Amino acid sequence: MFLLNLQSKIPIFEQIRDQVIRFIEAGVLKPGDRLPSVRQLAVDNGINPNTVAKAYAELEKAGVVYNLPKKGVYVADLNVSAGHRAQILAVLKPLKETGITRKELLDAVDELFEEE
Repeated sequence: MFLLNLQSKIPIFEQIRDQVIRFIEAGVLKPGDRLPSVRQLAVDNGINPNTVAKAYAELEKAGVVYNLPKKGVYVADLNVSAGHRAQILAVLKPLKETGITRKELLDAVDELFEEE
């Protein structure tokens, strides 16, 4: 299900997170669908289970999935805007970490929407 590029500069947990979001938006994953277990996804792709757990934790924090202890991780019943929010945060977080200020981001967003 997941196509991970282990040679990519994009961290593996981000690849997993982004693919889950894309699968949901495309209708491949629907609310209530169970995601592969952390262990299974790690074994299938030859990666560390902590990497998968980190991706799932970020998705859960964004409200894209929910975790039922001892049962698994499931796709949340969300509207499209929640998926968009997760994508926006995924883009903005690295920008913030590089030192871009809130004002710079808001100015860029304003400029982008003025072009329309």
